[in-house]
Amino acid sequence: MLSLLVAGVIVGIVISGRAVDRPEIIARTPEAGAESTAPPAEQAVAAAPTSGPDFTRVAAQTVRAVTNISSVQVVRRSASPLSNDPFFQYFFGDQGDVFGRSRAEQSLGSGVVISPDGYVVTNNHVIGDDVAEVTVTVGDHRDVKAKIIGVDSWTDLGLLKIDATNLPVIPWGDSSKLKVAEWVMAVGNPFSLNQTVTLGIVSALGRANVGITQYEDFIQTDAAINPGNSGGALINGRGELVGINTAIFSQSGGYQGIGFAVPSNLVRRVVDDLQKFGRVRRGSIGYVEVIPLTARLAGELRAPAGDGIVVNQMARDSAAYRNGLEPGDVIISVNDKAIVDPSQFVRMIADSSIGTTVRVEILRDGKRSTLRIPVEAQQERRVRRR
Repeated sequence: MLSLLVAGVIVGIVISGRAVDRPEIIARTPEAGAESTAPPAEQAVAAAPTSGPDFTRVAAQTVRAVTNISSVQVVRRSASPLSNDPFFQYFFGDQGDVFGRSRAEQSLGSGVVISPDGYVVTNNHVIGDDVAEVTVTVGDHRDVKAKIIGVDSWTDLGLLKIDATNLPVIPWGDSSKLKVAEWVMAVGNPFSLNQTVTLGIVSALGRANVGITQYEDFIQTDAAINPGNSGGALINGRGELVGINTAIFSQSGGYQGIGFAVPSNLVRRVVDDLQKFGRVRRGSIGYVEVIPLTARLAGELRAPAGDGIVVNQMARDSAAYRNGLEPGDVIISVNDKAIVDPSQFVRMIADSSIGTTVRVEILRDGKRSTLRIPVEAQQERRVRRR
């Protein structure tokens, strides 16, 4: 089932022309003791709910802080019919500048103004790779060239800066206080329709293992999120920013009632690091690939079925390997907290402070032991051109 879910997830890429991107119910009832001359059918109609939650004030306060983002990317296209032939690529590699030519492609999406002096948060995939130019259209329909402050592929977030002042902003909300079935509003630019609002509820919290990003801790919502909504705002009933819309689950490429947003508390941590360092500083114990502990694996590894994950592969130069972790080990807990799935393990290690030590409890050949592994700085694997 997990593989079907992952296959169905379409990250809301918003590249025009090639891929596009992601209160209470009021019921009126007759007053107590009041007599009514209306027929019973009319009384029943009057007692039915007449409206949903009223987000008109919230929309009026927030939509101007959601921007349109356009980026121009340089994409190399080969003119040779042999460009995809393995034999051809073995000898010539990816030499699009020799056998083809480069072309510019435009990506369209949304962004959210988070400071009056022009900081804008969006999705990494909205900005794109090999970016030549990024333009932000602010609430008064001005097009302003943007500078890329930094991006984070792990959470699919990016931070831009535009030369502007006195911009409308959406105040930060505390995403940890969200509740399932709470009403939320999504604001973005689906299909280039600027400042479109949709309404729905929080369908689930802490959603992970959906195959969208490396660091997954999503808010799931049924508020309509369509291509072009990526990077837009998810707002609660108090008009606070509680998430950045990132992806949709779809079998058709359009809205099917399942959207995912990065929680605002995580967005704030990422933005803070991008502002200070231009990148996100995370903990690491080296390259370690972990997989779920299935009933079959539990039998083979002499481990009780239940919580835990299995070390599938790892690098010999990793801190984990140097300190005793081996392929085939079953990781039971980290710092005395039970590990239930791979995504949780990735998040816990990434959130660990650099220079500290994590206690990793493992099961090997049916015997338990605890390893102490130092947390190092995660190495950058990609350099982005600004």
